[in-house]
Amino acid sequence: MTGLAQRQEAFLGAILDDTAPLPPGWDAERAPGLAIYRNNYRSALIEALRTTFERTERLVGEAAFHRAAAHHCIAHPPSSWTLDRAGAGFPETCAQLFARDPDVAELAALEWAMHEAFTIRDAVPLTLAEFADACADFAEDVWDSLQLVLMPDIRCIPASHDLVRLWSSLEADNTEADLAALDSPHCAVVWRAGERPVFVIRPAWEGEALVRFRTGASFGAVCGAMIDALGEEAAITEAGAMLARWVGEGWIERLGQ
Repeated sequence: MTGLAQRQEAFLGAILDDTAPLPPGWDAERAPGLAIYRNNYRSALIEALRTTFERTERLVGEAAFHRAAAHHCIAHPPSSWTLDRAGAGFPETCAQLFARDPDVAELAALEWAMHEAFTIRDAVPLTLAEFADACADFAEDVWDSLQLVLMPDIRCIPASHDLVRLWSSLEADNTEADLAALDSPHCAVVWRAGERPVFVIRPAWEGEALVRFRTGASFGAVCGAMIDALGEEAAITEAGAMLARWVGEGWIERLGQ
């Protein structure tokens, strides 16, 4: 490592860590200037978090959010060159700091998923006609081995609260959060419709199916898991409707190998 690189690394370490020593060649007179720089740096990160997690801030209040954001920036300083990634891990920070209020972490996870969906690469989804043409002559064994490549913007997060109602209630300032617990495990599926991130609430088993396909599972394996969760008759009915719904929503990029 060159001398310049070492000095840069030491300077960055002092910015990220209050307890780090001053960079080599710095005397105590420069410490106040470093503190000002550190404060400006963290202020920029906190502002980036406020922009990404607007509804989470409204839910917990400005002061509580600022404390959580500052804690996150100190405990988990960003490693990416872009502020777009400053919020990585913030939902987990909220889960720790607001452990008695799981809705906070769920909402933060939803906002982060929507942020990621907005910034992910573009892709063209498979149309209903293209899907029908591709599957027209499939034999049963081909269906069993079928894999789906999901759109890159698809995100799925667990949900124990009605995040649709909560999201809508926090549309603007000076509104009361509409907190309603769901009666069974669900998930929020996030994707990008055109240029706008959107989401819907789905049963947990559908979210598990998305995750399985994302990790390379076949249609036969997914159906097997659905049978375990729903029973054979319901799984057979739901599997076909699920595929049609996913294609219609534009969640599938292409068929896998």
